[in-house]
Amino acid sequence: MSANAAFVSIADLKKGRSAISEVIETGGGCSTTGGEGKASCGSSAGADDMPPEIWEKVKNHPCYSEEAHHHFARMHVAVAPACNIQCNYCNRKYDCSNESRPGVVSQKLTPDQAVKKVLAVASEIPQMTVLGIAGPGDSLANPKKTFDTMRQLAEQAPDIKLCLSTNGLALPDMVDEICKYNIDHVTITINMVDPAVGEKIYPWIFYNHKRYTGVEAAKILHERQMLGLEMLTARGVLTKINSVLIPGINDEHLIEVNREVKKRGAFLHNIMPLISEPEHGTVFGLTGQRGPTAQELKAVQDACMGGANLMRHCRQCRADAVGLLGEDRSEEFTLDKIEAMDIHYDLDKRRAYQAKVEAERQAQHQAKVDALDAALDAALIAGQEDLKVLVAVATEGHGRVNQHFGHATEFQIFEVSRKEALFVGHRRVDLYCQGGYGEDEQLPSIVGAINDCHAVLVSKIGACPRDELTAAGIEPVDQYAHEFIEKAALSWFTDYCGRVAAGQITHQARGDARIRQGAFTGAAGDAAELAA
Repeated sequence: MSANAAFVSIADLKKGRSAISEVIETGGGCSTTGGEGKASCGSSAGADDMPPEIWEKVKNHPCYSEEAHHHFARMHVAVAPACNIQCNYCNRKYDCSNESRPGVVSQKLTPDQAVKKVLAVASEIPQMTVLGIAGPGDSLANPKKTFDTMRQLAEQAPDIKLCLSTNGLALPDMVDEICKYNIDHVTITINMVDPAVGEKIYPWIFYNHKRYTGVEAAKILHERQMLGLEMLTARGVLTKINSVLIPGINDEHLIEVNREVKKRGAFLHNIMPLISEPEHGTVFGLTGQRGPTAQELKAVQDACMGGANLMRHCRQCRADAVGLLGEDRSEEFTLDKIEAMDIHYDLDKRRAYQAKVEAERQAQHQAKVDALDAALDAALIAGQEDLKVLVAVATEGHGRVNQHFGHATEFQIFEVSRKEALFVGHRRVDLYCQGGYGEDEQLPSIVGAINDCHAVLVSKIGACPRDELTAAGIEPVDQYAHEFIEKAALSWFTDYCGRVAAGQITHQARGDARIRQGAFTGAAGDAAELAA
């Protein structure tokens, strides 16, 4: 890193977006912008915000488009068990079904098994549009298995988008192969651009038949990541950068990461919270390194707005995840169950179904646009034109408020203002309803997970959790059941501003919230089985 590199403290981050303006440079990446209310080209953007050829790549990709993630599904196949680096936040686990985090799988697959599984899933879930290889090790540390899988899928399922995730160490050597099989979405995990920071994250790398440690290892990794990113950009491959936010190690430094990856053409930057529970067995988990709070994560993400475009809807999926983001249907497609299936890959049927899904997505977008004018007027009348509040949403997908409070294992979080209802993250929670009854001891943890929210939008809620949430200062709202999320959030915001203007309530700032770590508890897992 250069001697004159700019740094911004966490205190500065909390002051808002202005903190980033001095360190973010213009250019690089997909920097198309629109007018008032328009998104930059990226996660929350639409067809009007980007070139047509880019829109075609992202419009039904749930990881590259925030709108698409409500409607289209993805799956990962676990064909890549080996890894060429060690990360202090990673512990790859096999035959593990009760944790939800990267590097965890229930079954490792051969390329032939993986292809059969993809065809089975695609025939049962026609809105599944994307296949990714994300481990459980590194996809490019297992090149034969990875590219054998991609080659077969390019031939047998040509409509499915192909993606892979990598730490970037082997990436420069593999760009030709990536392009050969039309893999036009690549995720690179980049946690640092300063080797002094990197040596605190990576104990070792294995490169050119030799193990490297310390600053030397981090320096090699950094140089290879930057070169690989530049090469992909030059070939027209869309790149998403994943960064794990580790408080006290790279939290302030991620602003510099954002700046550098934008310069090299990154399409999206996904800043994720560290998962570090001791039971996961990672170095950071065993040494007591904590993850960020919700406020800390959002502060860093907000500070990076104006740089590389941000993805905030990541679920830090398992390496064998199946279904919509936020759900996991992998247990429906184990190898033994696939053997019993009558697999018929009907391309026309898939396209027809996806056309219906796209129509619903367009309806969601229009509902959001229609609700914006009312929110703008209400905020101005209330004298709250700069007001921004967080709301939690219980949803089963399709972009609607369509889940009972007691059935939620996560809440989607939206920042609502007179200008937009912006998706900013999600919070995992323990299931409240277990075996048909509410477990009141779960309520404090659920309240803690959404404590920074002014309201929670649900399709239905019982009396006990309603009272508990109200007492905690979180308004339970069920009057927008089954409406599109953004329309519901903006409608609630309009009503909220009206009540503030009438003096019925006084707007007050909320506190911080706890980000739930990746592993589900046994109780939650048992409850999910009961619900199924």
